[in-house]
Amino acid sequence: MNAAQRPALWGVLNVTPDSFSDGGAYLDSRRALDHAHQMVAEGASVIDVGGESTRPGADRISATEEQSRIMPLVESLVAAGITVSVDTMRASTAALALEAGAQIINDVSGGLADPEMFPVIAGARCDYVLMHWRGHSETMDSLANYDDVVGEVAAELSERTTVAISAGIEASRIMVDPGLGFAKTPEHNWALLHDLSALVKPGQRMVVGASRKRFLGALLPPGHRPTERDALSATLGVLLADQGVWALRVHNVAAHREALDVWQAVGHGNFDA
Repeated sequence: MNAAQRPALWGVLNVTPDSFSDGGAYLDSRRALDHAHQMVAEGASVIDVGGESTRPGADRISATEEQSRIMPLVESLVAAGITVSVDTMRASTAALALEAGAQIINDVSGGLADPEMFPVIAGARCDYVLMHWRGHSETMDSLANYDDVVGEVAAELSERTTVAISAGIEASRIMVDPGLGFAKTPEHNWALLHDLSALVKPGQRMVVGASRKRFLGALLPPGHRPTERDALSATLGVLLADQGVWALRVHNVAAHREALDVWQAVGHGNFDA
């Protein structure tokens, strides 16, 4: 990871009724498209579209339902010239999205949920986010068992990366994600954030999705809304920039852009957006 590089901002766009932060907010296609354009105007270089909630305890939906939620939006975003990432664990959904012009597949399962995912990615030669994962939403909290969370997550990410490369995915196309909140306690998340460089190989890109997550909420008074975690999320984004994280997956793009503007001005003695 390169600590001198300003992280890219990926705007999160969930077209789901039950995502933890914005579930139901963007089910209307016009509203979703308007929000995507707003995030791009605020500084997002990628819009990350998801049609299935992966919050702890979430129920799975069918591939047909997932695809009906995201594909019209993916097609509209691509037509508008916006770089699209699709957040999916399903090879069939990934294939449809890539055929429609999506450029990145963000797979929270790291290829474990669908054995056909790696062949699809290899054939498309697209960028691929490989996240650390131990199980689906229904069981993930029960799988947060580690003796050495940094060492074990690093080893599991490395093993999945090796399998992906063996399946024909180019190493330069793979970005890793530590999977904050996925089969991890708040203490595990903080330990990983303290030592992110241990999770990547030299030159490997890392994407981090910490925005509005529960472990940040633990720092706030009880009863707050997930949107009230934006200041904490942006503050953490600056600290992740210092560690050389390549991209931040965020809900409030403007808040992160402004925080990174300050980071850039302080770090380089000047500001040039």
